[in-house]
Amino acid sequence: MAETVLDILAAHRAGTATPAETVARTYARIRAHADPALFITLRDEADVLVEAKALEASGRTDLPLYGVPFVVKDNIDVAGLPTTAACPAFAYRPTHDATAVAKLRAAGALVIGKTNLDQFATGLVGVRSPYGIPRNALDPELIPGGSSSGSATAVAAGIVPFSLGTDTAGSGRVPAGFNNIVGLKPSLGLISTNGLVPACRTLDCISIFALTVDDAWHALSVAAGPDAADSFSRTRPLGRSGAMPPHLKLGVPIPGQRLFFGNKDYEAGYDEALARLAKLGCEIVEIDIEPFYETARLLYEGPWVAERALTAKDLLASNPGAIHPVTREITIGGLRPTAMDAFAAFYKLERLRRVSDYIFAHQVDMLALPTAPTHYTVAQVLADPITLNSRLGTYTNFVNLLDLCGLALPASFTDKGLSFGITLLAPGGEDARLAEIGRVFHGDTQLPLGALNAPQPPLEPVANAAADGEIAVAVVGAHLSGLPLNGELTTLGACLLEATHTAPDYKLYALNGTVPPKPGLLRVEANKGAAIDVEVWALPIDAFGAFMNGIAAPLSIGTVTLADGRGVKGFLVEAAAVPGARDITSFGGWRAFLAQGKEAL
Repeated sequence: MAETVLDILAAHRAGTATPAETVARTYARIRAHADPALFITLRDEADVLVEAKALEASGRTDLPLYGVPFVVKDNIDVAGLPTTAACPAFAYRPTHDATAVAKLRAAGALVIGKTNLDQFATGLVGVRSPYGIPRNALDPELIPGGSSSGSATAVAAGIVPFSLGTDTAGSGRVPAGFNNIVGLKPSLGLISTNGLVPACRTLDCISIFALTVDDAWHALSVAAGPDAADSFSRTRPLGRSGAMPPHLKLGVPIPGQRLFFGNKDYEAGYDEALARLAKLGCEIVEIDIEPFYETARLLYEGPWVAERALTAKDLLASNPGAIHPVTREITIGGLRPTAMDAFAAFYKLERLRRVSDYIFAHQVDMLALPTAPTHYTVAQVLADPITLNSRLGTYTNFVNLLDLCGLALPASFTDKGLSFGITLLAPGGEDARLAEIGRVFHGDTQLPLGALNAPQPPLEPVANAAADGEIAVAVVGAHLSGLPLNGELTTLGACLLEATHTAPDYKLYALNGTVPPKPGLLRVEANKGAAIDVEVWALPIDAFGAFMNGIAAPLSIGTVTLADGRGVKGFLVEAAAVPGARDITSFGGWRAFLAQGKEAL
């Protein structure tokens, strides 16, 4: 039976299972899985049982991860356990947990061990480790994906319900796609990287693998937050995951830019995934993604390889033979770029960032791309380690350079039994939006969990009321999902509660001279108007003032009555602005009015 994070929490809190019993089952699964390359360091079962029983004795069943086991990629510090980065000559024994690990443990989670990886987190294949090659959970002949190979396969095999990986060029996404699990790559700085062995420090993320989006989001809500000990940490509102926004515009490559390197099954899987997204209400928008490919080439052809060389520079100088041959070849390349090369690349990246910003501001809300263009066997990669690895980064290498967040999702199985996945990408800070659509998409696939042949649990219902510390705000115009000002809500951590309509007491007007075009909602006598379409968003209280400060006359925030009689804060217009404005009440909402095309404006 599959055990998700939320399943385990429910059982522990109901008393139908204990943390100690869950730990015992975890170690039984490890023995049954019998993969000697999965762990670099496995904690003694007796030691973890002591922690589990102490947790039980505390009575703290309210802890967010009470008694939930997890594993950690072995380039992230766990106090008392060696950190090797899959290089024995580099190993050290930290005295403190990495910040992310400390937060998870403080929330009641139990560390089981440290997992294998591509050495120094350099690779997307999972075969570059002196500790062996972790088995792909679905087919041992296939590569597991890297660099977070062990963390991904441990979740897919059902050993633990979630794990920590890292992601610099796709290491938290590609292994998820190859093992039929979820890979959450957060916005830069959202999870502290204090206690992480750097690959490229300016681009590194600690990532999360899980069987479901809800589980990954639950772990993220614990691990996220600013950290004074990490100079790359950022204060970014996490928000919470709400209802799936309607009318999302998803960017996809024009047909000539869809790269699969001859894998027709993956190509068909992508078409199927886009059809599913369209069925769920998304608009599929074909765009030129060459600027993203150009950005991706910077990662390994530009000076960022020098960042990788920083961590291993002492070994490169004193004991180069201690480094995996392929890793050594890549890393040595980082010693060659000059300062002039670096500045030229920085200038180019800034230009490409402007292109990316424009695409997300004016063309699409998110990108929906294949997680990887194809899948290779272990034998194929060992025979051609550089070229095939490079291909796997086609849709991943640009993401952190452009400060995007990502969510890798299972999408389908090919006729040959290969796992195909897609990744949703959005501007940094939009993590919650990815979870909102990702959970619905994954649920709609009805795929089994990981390699477990177990059904997905039902999706948890999304509350349509604001939680403590939030204010419900009804929006009627340019702040609706997919419209020009929606980002003013999402960047403040707002989440969509519901799409609904007002009581029949309002009229709607197209206001003159507003940029971008905006409507005005005016209250009239009871039942003398119409029900107008609105979306209700939950906005953190501490962000409400900043949101209101950006609202200019003749619009204001008042109380809007919804169809069920609830009163929420929302946009209203001053009566003085109505004379001369076009009455568009008959359309029933701003989106329906815009659907008439340019002539509507």
